[in-house]
Amino acid sequence: QVQLVESGGGLVQTGGSLRLSCAASGHTDMLLAMGWFRRTPGKEREFVAGINWRGDRTDYVDSVKDRFTISRANARNTVNLQMNNLKPEDTAVYYCVHANSFSKLKAPTSWGQGTQVTVAS
Repeated sequence: QVQLVESGGGLVQTGGSLRLSCAASGHTDMLLAMGWFRRTPGKEREFVAGINWRGDRTDYVDSVKDRFTISRANARNTVNLQMNNLKPEDTAVYYCVHANSFSKLKAPTSWGQGTQVTVAS
């Protein structure tokens, strides 16, 4: 089993930046892919970004391309999401996820508790 803990959420003005981090523990040998989802009240959870084990494959939802960057730390059990030029529509609870393959990342195995990101207009 893998435990995921997010950090770095908060309140920011439109156009500002935030950096989310997710630390994994437990069976980290299963961390072949990691990523982020988000949920806005009244909406389904939305895939935001994902990255494979080696860090050489990434995927993003169209609405965040060229603004968000996902990366993995050297230890491989930490994933970061750098969010730039934030917009009010980015306001959501952001969840860290993992899966045992990059192709399965949009149906994750485990979820973190989530961290709130609020972008003020």
